Amino acid sequence: MPDLLVLADSLAFHGPDRPYPADEPRLWPNVAAARFGGDVELVARAGWTARHVWSALTGDPRVWAALPRAGAVVLGVSGMDSLPSPLPTALRELIPALRPEPVRRAVREGYRRAQPVLAPALARLPGGGPVTLPPRLTAAYLERCRAAIHALRPELPVVALLPSVHRAADYGLAHPHRAGTEHAVRAWAETAAVPVLDVAELVGDHVLSGQGNPDGLHWGWAGHRLVGNALADLLEPGTAVPGGHA
Repeated sequence: MPDLLVLADSLAFHGPDRPYPADEPRLWPNVAAARFGGDVELVARAGWTARHVWSALTGDPRVWAALPRAGAVVLGVSGMDSLPSPLPTALRELIPALRPEPVRRAVREGYRRAQPVLAPALARLPGGGPVTLPPRLTAAYLERCRAAIHALRPELPVVALLPSVHRAADYGLAHPHRAGTEHAVRAWAETAAVPVLDVAELVGDHVLSGQGNPDGLHWGWAGHRLVGNALADLLEPGTAVPGGHA
């Protein structure tokens, strides 16, 4: 029976060298759940934003099964929302569907080469250039998620993660929208009475000093421990834990 339902991006399952299975105990959701002696239902995918989490919440039967039994829900997105997206997100997400295969490979490789150049160049534009998901939409989708969860279980704790930091060469080291996304999530969370976990404060030194994954985006195990333990600290005062203890 899951004690934490975590809806997240790749930061929830990517370690210092590669993606890991959801039951890897060193991942931050499992670090947090282990503090309560419990389990995690992790529903996550690389590149997920708050919009994808809303889609999972409304369309994934794993979530429907886990929600009635969860002790808390963690909305572990906003980091990918805040990343530069030189190609509009709707078009970028169509690349895997391109046919024939040689065209798809050529477009994908071309975009991979162009993104590290375009992202910092566009970041100089007023407003920071294109973003994966505008901050106002991140906040709007998070509110949809919270409202849907609390419509079914009004007492269920919901926690949101603030955007992390990165030093990723794939994005030309650019992250012009992080502050705006953080501001939007904080403002929503205050209005909705949702506690937030300041991920950047926890893993900023870890990531920016090069102690994380060589991709400059994901974390090493030390970062996962910091986030997992901080999440457990945040949940402990008012969250139902295994066996029904508070």
